[in-house]
Amino acid sequence: MTGSCYLLEHRGQRVLIDCGLFQGPKALRSRNREALPVDPRGLAAVVLTHAHIDHTGGLPRLFRQGYRGPVYCTPATRDLCGLLLPDSAYLHEEEARDANERGYSKHSPALPLYTVRDARLALEGFESFGYERTRRIAPGIRLTFYRSGHILGAAVCVIDLEPTGERIIFSGDLGRYGAPILRDPQPVPGGTTVLIECTYGDREHEERARRDTLETALNEAFERKGVVVIPSFAIGRAQELLYHLDRLEETGRIPEVDVFVDSPMAVDATPIFLAHPEEHDLVMRSLVEQNRSPLSTRRTRFISSVAESRRLNAHEGPAVIISASGMATGGRVLHHLAHRLPDPRNTVLFVGYQAAGTRGRRLVDGEKEIRIHGRMVPVRATVKTLAGFSAHADATEAMRWLDGHDTPPQQIFCVHGEERALQAMQRRLIGRGLRAYIPSHLETVALATPPQAPGQASG
Repeated sequence: MTGSCYLLEHRGQRVLIDCGLFQGPKALRSRNREALPVDPRGLAAVVLTHAHIDHTGGLPRLFRQGYRGPVYCTPATRDLCGLLLPDSAYLHEEEARDANERGYSKHSPALPLYTVRDARLALEGFESFGYERTRRIAPGIRLTFYRSGHILGAAVCVIDLEPTGERIIFSGDLGRYGAPILRDPQPVPGGTTVLIECTYGDREHEERARRDTLETALNEAFERKGVVVIPSFAIGRAQELLYHLDRLEETGRIPEVDVFVDSPMAVDATPIFLAHPEEHDLVMRSLVEQNRSPLSTRRTRFISSVAESRRLNAHEGPAVIISASGMATGGRVLHHLAHRLPDPRNTVLFVGYQAAGTRGRRLVDGEKEIRIHGRMVPVRATVKTLAGFSAHADATEAMRWLDGHDTPPQQIFCVHGEERALQAMQRRLIGRGLRAYIPSHLETVALATPPQAPGQASG
């Protein structure tokens, strides 16, 4: 489900597509410490689909172990990685320091997976270019980006191999159609091989308008004078929430209340969203051109310091606190959950996928107590999951994207999903007469070759 990383080998050239960290259960996270299955010094290039850590968080380790080649991505992905990678490294350093001070690591001393210095070194290798522009990234390998609509800068990566003619399409994480701020996923040319994301391969998103469901949940909490805590990914989800809150307030559908964005990452990322008009849909572009920010309400405050964050404990409702992380696995949101969960006036809103094994999944599943910072916290607040806020395409939207290819692929690999979702998408594709396969961790597969024209001799 996480740890996206694919090695493409063609005529002696090796290219890595994504280089992510595993997240979720310990059994998966332990893979982050395993020896890399490829020599970093033998890679010709790295290509990124988007900036999320489960697709980019392994880059500093790659550079730490000797990689010095280019990292290709879109301009917005480059800017977001400039925030995400040093932050990820800082968290690894903090975890190692904490383990050494408390003595709970089996290693002496405990070492970080990588350091901020490693992250800075990785960022020096970034080379960005825009959508629908083709660049030769290694001998016999050409790369073109198309919008995937998942987050700012997210791209479908189309790789053409010369002279053999294979075209491999890496979907990355596919976004939603009709979502705010960003433009829809782009149609892409047909390929011989497609790797398709299957996060929601076994389900459809509810069709209720996301802004309507948010309005209802907020007003119910505000009537109780409660504080609404929204665990949110700092990049993408936080900005979409701010957009909806601004639109709801401007149209009088929710009262004017204090809105706190308590995530240094979200604070720094929001101006980046405003600085990339090439990513904006028509409504977002129109609002920005009117010289107003559609990513803040009248009483939005962006919180940076730890002291400011702690002072929010004394703030009475009605109010909204948006804080990372989105699955409540760490970050400042844990501090807010520990303080707000015992009060039945409050509401915790989850607005995205909660992976198995995460604290967010346990809350959504209805646990009455949750461990935070070493102590059990009673869950008396209302816990809700709002449908429609995922930034991932559902099964129908994934098929819509695939149907936009001008020719059907000869083979499809179902990736990036829990087993049930992968199997459901595989069945759906086979039902359409397509060859679909679920690859395993570290498996090597052969790519489909282009069909030969009638009378053409085999090579």
